[in-house]
Amino acid sequence: MRRLLTATAVLVTVAACGSSAGTSGTPTPSAAGTQPPATSAQGGQIEWGACTDLTRPDGGTPAKPDPSLQCGKLAVPLDYAKPDGEQLNLALIRVAATDKSKRIGSLVFNFGGPGGSGVDTLAQAAKAFGPLNARYDLVSFDPRGVERSDGVRCGDGKQMDTFMALNTLPANAETRTRNEAANKTFAGLCQQDSGKVLPYVGTVNAAKDMDRLRAALGDAKLNYFGMSYGTQLGGVYATLFPAQVGRTVLDAPLDPTVSFEERTLAQTKGFQQAYESFLKACVAEGCQLGKTVDAADDKIAALMTKLVGQPLAVRGRQLTQGLASTGIAAALYSEYSWPLLEEALAQATQGDGGGLMYLADSYTGRTADGQYNTQMSAFPAITCVDSAERPDRETLLRTEEAALKISPLFGSAGAGSLCSVWPVPGSDEAKRVDATGSGPILVVGGKGDPATPYEWAPKLTEQLKTAVLVTFEGEGHGAYLSGNPCVMKTVNSYLLDGKVPAAATTCAA
Repeated sequence: MRRLLTATAVLVTVAACGSSAGTSGTPTPSAAGTQPPATSAQGGQIEWGACTDLTRPDGGTPAKPDPSLQCGKLAVPLDYAKPDGEQLNLALIRVAATDKSKRIGSLVFNFGGPGGSGVDTLAQAAKAFGPLNARYDLVSFDPRGVERSDGVRCGDGKQMDTFMALNTLPANAETRTRNEAANKTFAGLCQQDSGKVLPYVGTVNAAKDMDRLRAALGDAKLNYFGMSYGTQLGGVYATLFPAQVGRTVLDAPLDPTVSFEERTLAQTKGFQQAYESFLKACVAEGCQLGKTVDAADDKIAALMTKLVGQPLAVRGRQLTQGLASTGIAAALYSEYSWPLLEEALAQATQGDGGGLMYLADSYTGRTADGQYNTQMSAFPAITCVDSAERPDRETLLRTEEAALKISPLFGSAGAGSLCSVWPVPGSDEAKRVDATGSGPILVVGGKGDPATPYEWAPKLTEQLKTAVLVTFEGEGHGAYLSGNPCVMKTVNSYLLDGKVPAAATTCAA
């Protein structure tokens, strides 16, 4: 189970959280469009040393240190409008190229979120990029507002447990009222615990941080591999610094222009399609949940309904309908975890919610000691600062009703519900991407991706102006880490040899 979840955790992006509205007297984020145009950064100093605080997906520490891993910090301005003012230390990790004689430079990763720790994820996933590591130093970082880089906190472990366990069903006025109150409490705790950094955690500032990182690494251009949210970060970087764009891969792309409502409905449809694909695969191989897709679906629906009123006891906690839905969503990110999902659901129908709870905790970043990493706090903090939208109740209700028609299991009002009460204002600058003037960028979109639906891939490709689209016809969130030989060969040829694939290249499942 732990090995499967380690693989799944690398692929998981935080797809849906909550949302919140602005209060008076809060400083406008320095990512706003009124600031001066971005310029190429001066290199800072990075002191590399041993990695001493890495964590596994379950929150534990690695069994033994990995001598190939180096960690460090880079100081960047908290507010780029005041470059000589207060500084924030970005946490970094590096795996040196193994073939020094053929070294190309550094390859910087962002694995998604927003809110995922690049430091921990690269430590877990470095071996999956072995061919690239031969000629590149693999580098990643915790973006501002994430984990070791002034990570956003919103209450303690017990308070986070309460938020994560909230039910989304039944979809009635009582449920909405309770969740609205919880969103306001959550947003207030974020302001209380992390108010200093909240205005400055947006993607525009993170892109400026990456240019400082590029310069500090000594690279004339940024070679970059972004996954999921990392594709938006890469797109914003290419917009701000087109002359510094090196070989860039954007896998599982986001369309940054979509509204909260559009994003919620597209992702709900994506997860529902992945869920249906899981059921079909399960039945084809002798499913424990039922002999037909309808029978298995009915059994899961009955479980969700039962959990609303009768949550399952799991090691001193309760598996609610909300947590069970989260666990299911977590396992849909990768076909590799479908067998685990089948087992966890079968156990839950027999009264054992341990498997679904473990899946949910892997998604929300809850560790065995009852604490949380910053994944679920940084997600809304970055998402809400990256948009000026603050949806009203009518919009949220319309969104929820439409989403529930698509999927009773995954339908909700989405991230807009928390951004509607978020304590700092947002900016739409990160929604505008245009890499005109950059070298060719590789966009890889998956037809069966639940979290970043394929329709977003051609849209991002078009917006960038300098991108080429590669289509993967398989399942799962992210194409490269699916292990598909065609995708890996195409991406590796581009990153290692500079070979840009032909337009409309397609890789079969």
